Amino acid sequence: MFSHVTVGTNQGAQARAFYIKVLGELGIQLAHDLEEFGWYGFTLPGQDNPGLWVGKPANGEAATYANGGTIAFDAGSRAQVDAFYTAAIGLGGKDEGGPGLRPHYHEHYYACYVRDLDGNKLCCVCHRPTA
Repeated sequence: MFSHVTVGTNQGAQARAFYIKVLGELGIQLAHDLEEFGWYGFTLPGQDNPGLWVGKPANGEAATYANGGTIAFDAGSRAQVDAFYTAAIGLGGKDEGGPGLRPHYHEHYYACYVRDLDGNKLCCVCHRPTA
């Protein structure tokens, strides 16, 4: 359904380091490092096109986050959700809801919510019934 998602940043090098570590917990890697333009593309191994871009807004204005917007990353295990959360908080991300079950979505919905360094809301979720 989606080609890619883009989030803006005002902190290029710090955002790059944040996303490399946090997404690395899910096996997602930096695929395009366009530091001279302030843009970084992330993808799963073996995929050609980045599904997530992080960069300076093209209009030159300050990056802002969406009110009500959340970008959710699929985790293969609850341990990956925990690692994503720990990495994000350790790198200066803000807690928006620690790892745990959220049965109001469905009985196996295990997720965490954080804000990145620019305030973008991120979710990491495992839908599997295993611990």
